[in-house]
Amino acid sequence: MMKTYTALLRGINVGGGNKVPMADLRKLAEGLGWHGVKSYIASGNLVFVADGAPEALAETLRAAMTDQMGIEVPILVLPAADIRAALAACPWPDAQGNRVHVNFLFGEAALDAALYQALKTSDEEIIMQPGRAWIHTPNGFGASKLAIKLKKVITGSDMTARNLNTLRKLAVMVDAGQ
Repeated sequence: MMKTYTALLRGINVGGGNKVPMADLRKLAEGLGWHGVKSYIASGNLVFVADGAPEALAETLRAAMTDQMGIEVPILVLPAADIRAALAACPWPDAQGNRVHVNFLFGEAALDAALYQALKTSDEEIIMQPGRAWIHTPNGFGASKLAIKLKKVITGSDMTARNLNTLRKLAVMVDAGQ
């Protein structure tokens, strides 16, 4: 049965590496038989309709990108309901959208509580939820020591982050794809 999904690609078009034009990525996904493929900003967000399990769709896209583009990056495919659920579970829905980030986890993860306490400022916070880790950096993500060391603070799983503005846009897109 065809369902709406979001593919979150980690590490493309960031810092000059793994350059992937979104038009090429959409064309590649359409070549996989996916329908209604839409991208959002150049950081690796696709919304599409397809038949299959999320893990299999992620592997299919990863393999096609490796074969056709020579780029191999982790990819997480989530059903539309997971995008909506993440948005509904945001611990800081009224915060500035670029000051809240959701890190979608590829597997089980743990929070290093001691390192978290050592790095965070009094107004920063991380909240762990199943499948995601939220970080609120009211003074800016780029200025946060906690954000810079996030991969050492949250361990055991790869993750890919999206800010709250992007998550909101993805939720609108999956709703339009239904």
